[in-house]
Amino acid sequence: MAATSGSGASKSWRPPRRRCARTATPSATRLGWEDPTVRSCCRARRRPSALRRGAWWRRWSACLSPGPSGRPAEPARARELPGRTPLDSGVVQTGDGIRSPRARQRALLIAAGPDEPELSELAELLRTAGVAAAGQLTQRRERPDPDRYLGKGKLDELKTAIGESDANLVAVDDELLPRQERNLEQALGVPVIDRTAVILDIFADHASSAEGKLQVELAQLEYNLARMRGLWTHLERLGAGIGTRGPGESQIETDRRLARDRIAALRRRLEATKGTRATMRRERERAGLPTVALAGYTNTGKSTLLNALTGAEVGVRDRLFHTLDPTTRSFEVGGRAFLLTDTVGFIRKLPHQLVEAFAATLEEALEADLLVHVADASVPEEELVEMLDAVEQVLVEIDVAERPRLLALNKVDRLDAEARRALSFRFPDAVQVSAEMGEGLEELRAALEARFLATLRPIDLLLPYAEGGRLSELHELAGEVEREDTPEGVRVKARVPAAAVPRFERFSSNGAGGHEV
Repeated sequence: MAATSGSGASKSWRPPRRRCARTATPSATRLGWEDPTVRSCCRARRRPSALRRGAWWRRWSACLSPGPSGRPAEPARARELPGRTPLDSGVVQTGDGIRSPRARQRALLIAAGPDEPELSELAELLRTAGVAAAGQLTQRRERPDPDRYLGKGKLDELKTAIGESDANLVAVDDELLPRQERNLEQALGVPVIDRTAVILDIFADHASSAEGKLQVELAQLEYNLARMRGLWTHLERLGAGIGTRGPGESQIETDRRLARDRIAALRRRLEATKGTRATMRRERERAGLPTVALAGYTNTGKSTLLNALTGAEVGVRDRLFHTLDPTTRSFEVGGRAFLLTDTVGFIRKLPHQLVEAFAATLEEALEADLLVHVADASVPEEELVEMLDAVEQVLVEIDVAERPRLLALNKVDRLDAEARRALSFRFPDAVQVSAEMGEGLEELRAALEARFLATLRPIDLLLPYAEGGRLSELHELAGEVEREDTPEGVRVKARVPAAAVPRFERFSSNGAGGHEV
C-alpha cells in the first residue's frame, strides 16, 4: 500500500503510531488493529509466569515487529506463527503445589553420557512442571552427538518408543545446542525440550517478588536468544547473498535486537536493586547481629529448618525450587540474637543463565558470618555426595566458597541407627538434625554458638561516664561484659563481632582498637 503526497512523490506505507493500552508506552505502536492478542502480549512482557518459550516469542514478535509485507501481521496469523510450546498448555494447581496439565502431556525422557544416566531427577522436575513421564531411554557414549544428541540407531529406537508410549513430548537431561534441538524435532516430529527449559519454566512459575520475576525473565531471554532462528523457519529465503535476504532474516534480526535491548534494560533494573540490598546490609552490620545463611540442594528442608529454629511460618512444600526469594528471620542462641536467611536451592546442571541472573541475590544472602549447608541425609550416600558437589560448584561460581561453613544433615529421622553411625563416620564434623521432627536442633544451636564465638574479636575499652549508653549496646552484642568502675570512666572487656569493632575504636584503652583479653 502506498500513499501519494501533494507533490506526487510516493511514500512507503507506515502503520499509525498508537500507544499500548497496557503499558502506556509507544512500544506496540506498529499495530494497526485492536485485538486481544495485543493485550495478551503486553501482559506477557510484564508477567514472567507467561514467558513460555515459543508462545512468548510469537506474541512479542507479532506485537513489536511488522509482518513479511512490511505491515503488521494479521491477528489470526500472529497466533498461528509456529514455535515450540511444550510447556505452554493450560495448567491447574494441585493441593501439593504441583502443576497438573489440563491437556494431557506425556514426556519420554532421554539422556546420553559415558556413565549410565539417572533420570529420576528429570522426572521430578517434569512432575513439578506438570508433565507426566511416559518412559525413558538412555545411551552410553563418550559424548552426545553434536548434531542430533543421539546416534542414528538410538534415534530410530526413540522414534519407535514415542509411538509405543503415546508420548507427545521428548525431554532431554542436558542443555541442548540449538541445532541439536531443531534436528531432533525434525527427526521425531514432536516437541523437544531440554533440562534447562524445564528448570526455567519452574522458576517462572514460582517467582513471586518483583526482583525474582526480573531475574527469571533475564535468564529466559538469554536462553531463548540463541534459539530464535528456529521460530521463523516458516519464512523461506534465508541467506546472506544479494537477492537472498527474505522477511525471515529481517524478522530474526529485529527479534534479536529487541531481545538484547530488553536484556540490557533488565540488567540496569537489577543493578539498581543492589543499592537497596547494600543499605539493608549496612543496617544489619550496624546492629552487629551475627548472620547465618542456609544453602543447599533444592528440596532438602531448608525452609523447614528455618521455621524450626526461628518459630516462623514460612511456606513449606515438598516440591523443587519452592523458595526463590531470600527470607530472613531472627532467633536467639545463648542469649544472643542471630539473623537466619533461607536461600534458593541448587541442583545438578543448574543453568548458567540462572546462576548469572540470581548471582547478586545469592551473594547478598550468602555474605553471612556463617554458611549452613543443609543436605538430605535420607538419600543414598553416592547421591548425597553428588548433591554436596553440585552445591560446592555453585558456591565457587558465585565466589562464596571460602565462607565459614557448617554441614547440617537433615531428615535423619528416616534413617536407622546403623545408617546414622555410618553418616557420623563419613561426615564427623556434621550435625545430624530432623527439622520436621525437631530432632538435633539443640545440637545445631550449640554448634552455631560455638562457631560464632570463634569469630568474635576481643576489645578493651574505657568508656566515659557520659557514654553510659554504650554499655547496653555492648551487652546486646557480646552478652557477657566485664566491667570495672574507675575515676576516668568504666573499664570494659568484651568480645564482639568484627563488624562492630570500628564503632568502639575511639574508646579503646590502648588506642589501637582493642587487644586480646
